[in-house]
Amino acid sequence: MKQIMRLFDVDPWKVRTTQLDRTHRRLQESLTSIGNGYMGMRGNFEETYSADHHQGTYLAGVWFPDKTRVGWWKNGYPEYFGKVINAVNFLAMEILINGTVLDLATIDPKDFVLELDMQNGLLTRSFVVELADCTVAFRFERFLSIVKKELAFIQVKATVLKGQATIQINSMLDNNVTNEDSNYDEHFWQAVAQGESDDLSYVTAQTIANPFGVPQFTVTAAMKHNFESDALLEMPLMVANQFSFDLKAGEGVTFEKEVLIVTSRDVESAEQLDYVTKLFAEYGSDYAALKEEHAKAWQKRWELADVVINGDEAAQQGIRFNLFQLFSTYYGEDERLNIGPKGFTGEKYGGATYWDTEAYAVPLYLSLADPSVTRSLLKYRHNQLPQAYHNARQQGLAGALYPMVTFTGVECHNEWEITFEEIHRNGAIAYAIYNYTNYTGDTTYLAKEGLEVLTGIARFWADRVHYSKRKDKYMIHGVTGPNEYENNINNNWYTNYIARWVLQYTLESYRKFADQAIIEITPEEQAKWEEIIEKMYFPYDEELGVFVQHDTFLDKDLRPVASLEPSDLPLNQNWSWDKILRSCFIKQADVLQGIYFFGNQFTLDEKRKNFDFYEPMTVHESSLSACIHAILAAELGMEEKAVEMYERTARLDLDNYNNDTEDGLHITSMTGSWLGIVQGFAQMKTANETLSFAPFVPKAWQDYAFHINYRGRLLAIKVDQQFVTVKKLSGEAITIQLYHQPYELTDEIKIALA
Repeated sequence: MKQIMRLFDVDPWKVRTTQLDRTHRRLQESLTSIGNGYMGMRGNFEETYSADHHQGTYLAGVWFPDKTRVGWWKNGYPEYFGKVINAVNFLAMEILINGTVLDLATIDPKDFVLELDMQNGLLTRSFVVELADCTVAFRFERFLSIVKKELAFIQVKATVLKGQATIQINSMLDNNVTNEDSNYDEHFWQAVAQGESDDLSYVTAQTIANPFGVPQFTVTAAMKHNFESDALLEMPLMVANQFSFDLKAGEGVTFEKEVLIVTSRDVESAEQLDYVTKLFAEYGSDYAALKEEHAKAWQKRWELADVVINGDEAAQQGIRFNLFQLFSTYYGEDERLNIGPKGFTGEKYGGATYWDTEAYAVPLYLSLADPSVTRSLLKYRHNQLPQAYHNARQQGLAGALYPMVTFTGVECHNEWEITFEEIHRNGAIAYAIYNYTNYTGDTTYLAKEGLEVLTGIARFWADRVHYSKRKDKYMIHGVTGPNEYENNINNNWYTNYIARWVLQYTLESYRKFADQAIIEITPEEQAKWEEIIEKMYFPYDEELGVFVQHDTFLDKDLRPVASLEPSDLPLNQNWSWDKILRSCFIKQADVLQGIYFFGNQFTLDEKRKNFDFYEPMTVHESSLSACIHAILAAELGMEEKAVEMYERTARLDLDNYNNDTEDGLHITSMTGSWLGIVQGFAQMKTANETLSFAPFVPKAWQDYAFHINYRGRLLAIKVDQQFVTVKKLSGEAITIQLYHQPYELTDEIKIALA
């Protein structure tokens, strides 16, 4: 019943199409988004496009407190809903050909090609326009430098193929932008300054005042061109340089627009113009050299991160697309930043930080980047520990409650079932500390800052539980588990399990590092936590042999997704919320999320029974769902299901499975395609201080290969239909396990598949 909408050709390194699809222009824009961790944009056209589309440019860490408040506002609700805001459109150009506006909404182009080159981080587009008096070929190319974060460069080539043409280009910096899903058409920007300075044009704008005391952001965008401007046009929040070229048949022009963006996150408002002027001088304006520098930096990333798949080009394209978009969003350079679910590709989910980072992104970055990248993610949460204490106090609770949605550490989501109930996210923050420590072997963070965070979270759980005299058990009522298709439930198995684990892990870590700890856990607290650990309640059904998702789950009308009509799916687009909440259908892994996290604590039989029970009722309408099922299915030897789930997570956006990619890409869940291969097909595990693999190859694949960083070693793993080969490229020798047998890896190990 999967939904597929494939707008682009299948190609190992490119997202390419020869069709301008006006009906699905928003989807095309999402799929051709680019970014550099500092800024990014949807795949909008540079020139005028008057048909339906979603104009979007976003700057990391720049946001606004949305004034939207629900009508039933209660004590403890956040004051505002934080939202990423659309920023200055620095791509903007108005292009006229003999006075006719170039607009592909009204002009049918010939030989249209749109291409995202993932290997080199370039977005290009070319087409031919035939007018009554001339024919002109256009080629656009742009990149956002991953070496010089403030730099964007656009190149336009226009060649007259027939007749004569006056090509006029009005190159703009346009801050007259609005958001689609945040107060609708409200303008969030006000003018500060604009004009020309030396040989550059600039616009400085500031976010409007807000009643919540959130600091205002100031942004300066400046541009230079490789031609002297004919005129400077100024309008509110916008400047434009005007250029004109008279061309005959066979003649052409190459027009280059260099843009620099700085924000008050890094540069004081009063210093921004001088700063960008200095950067222009430092960076230079050599398009070819800056593009080559950018491309080489991408190739260096790919040397470590690339997953090579032979035998399935769609799978190959999927994993590379996801890795490209992940690294375009975050590469750990700024510990003030985290990974938004949509990255720089759209406004949905507010562009804020969710628990997705700790649960899904950390494992990938541990393996594919320097450990400092993951440590930056941990520091992000430690820096916001005071705000987490604030969030708990807002609910009348002790300890630290990390937010479901945030920019600053203060909860800024205004749906009660999320803000108050989806508290399992608190456990994911703790799990990331364990994951980092377990994977790297580095205990220095855990012993100090990590224990501060763990203790705050543990104190929250110790206060959030309540004691049931009737059952002599501790319980947690009124929650939403990972399955958001149920709200206000009691004793969600996953939430109870991760709460108990946090208490256990915190106690163990405190006792191990008490001499280094910068926080104290009193003997009374420790005794109370031990009591909760011993008496935590977990719903379980003896007859089925499954962990029950929550107290009343088995009282529902239990039936598989296969019993639904295709027209019912996706449920969230076809059913009322009331009907969804009363149904048995599961949005994403819930019980299975816990089994994935703590896999070494469950038997294979327990995993199989729970998978067989819950997966048939799961609609996978969360982008976070399919990869968990792929990993568990692979471990259980269910190859067909593992491959199905891998394909769903790897091509979720490329094939628009959930009919929602036009809103933006599912960035944080893109880690799932890598997890599905490495933790799924290759069965990489790192429990108990041991690195192990138990690989298989999907029947449709010839082989696959990937690299990982692990405790100071760089390893290359290749799996084909006959052998698994593990090669140590750098670092000291290490003992690993292959199919549960130990091997000393000094150079290379090659053994037959089990």
